[in-house]
Amino acid sequence: MKVVIFCGGLGVRMGVETQRVPKPMIKIGGRPIFWHIMRYYAAWGRNDFVLCLGYKGDVVKRYFLEYNGAMLNDFVLDRNGDGMKLELLSRDLEEWRITFVDTGLSSTIGERLKAVAPYLADDVFLATYGDGLTDAPLPLLIDSFLASGKTAQFLCVPPQHNTHLVSLNGDGEVLAVEEMSRSYVRINGGFFVFRREIVDLIEPGDELLDETFARLIAAQDLAAYSYDGFFAMMDTIKDRQMLETMHETGQAPWQHLRRDLLDQLAV
Repeated sequence: MKVVIFCGGLGVRMGVETQRVPKPMIKIGGRPIFWHIMRYYAAWGRNDFVLCLGYKGDVVKRYFLEYNGAMLNDFVLDRNGDGMKLELLSRDLEEWRITFVDTGLSSTIGERLKAVAPYLADDVFLATYGDGLTDAPLPLLIDSFLASGKTAQFLCVPPQHNTHLVSLNGDGEVLAVEEMSRSYVRINGGFFVFRREIVDLIEPGDELLDETFARLIAAQDLAAYSYDGFFAMMDTIKDRQMLETMHETGQAPWQHLRRDLLDQLAV
């Protein structure tokens, strides 16, 4: 089952750093955020990736082509005479297969997905953005999708930022003000499961979550998997600082997936 990662956007809200690297290359704990995303999928046995490149796609390619595992992992260096043997004690990229596809500089998400269709041979595949992290139990997400019989499913999560939700009547009178965390407002978490036929529903210029999803909703062919655990998007510099702090303090849920949760959540 392939994993499509949309990593071709500009990421303008991340400040000057995205002038030299694409947003998914911005680092958390010394590694690009999309590396963390790929490690999440690989932890669940999904390590066949298709990267939808666009803005500064050459930077992403160069990262993997010039990758040096010894610079990011512990290792043993054994010098014997004129020779040298290096043994990595841990690895970052274990049996990863990565397809790099230039999907255009200003393409929509729908157009990027359409562009990589030739590399999606399986009936079902996964997809996500290059700037979101979660510890959601991927096997349960996939099982829920297969049981639904739908063409598409997305992770449905509470809002990341706790602002206040205002309810008005037709005259503009305030009926209620409540913290969004206390309401049942949900947002798209950006972790998708798709059947391959979704590609045929994408029309030129489609934004996946707008026009294409609207067609699926009209056909009652879109499902959502609700999850209340960890989820975070790196939309702003402040978001990055939060994720960096979580990593530095060992409180990064996306790196400590709890397999025991599968049994608990399945009950």
